[in-house]
Amino acid sequence: MTYQILTDIAASISELKANPMKVVASGNGMPIAVLNRNEPAFYCVPAQAYEALMELIDDAELLKIIKERMTEETVKVSLDDL
Repeated sequence: MTYQILTDIAASISELKANPMKVVASGNGMPIAVLNRNEPAFYCVPAQAYEALMELIDDAELLKIIKERMTEETVKVSLDDL
């Protein structure tokens, strides 16, 4: 069976067990596919990359809210009234 690997770098579970920080460093800040018997078991995502992914998710959620609210009726307000 074939598997899609969504990273440029992959490491085995054995390599990860032997030296986790070396495996993480080999990704140069990008996620690493961790393989178990030559199939992807999970992705090791460095903290900075994970934070960037979470920002993208937050931005996508905010964009959805913005698009929903663009069709709402507006109310004109004067700055003096505030």
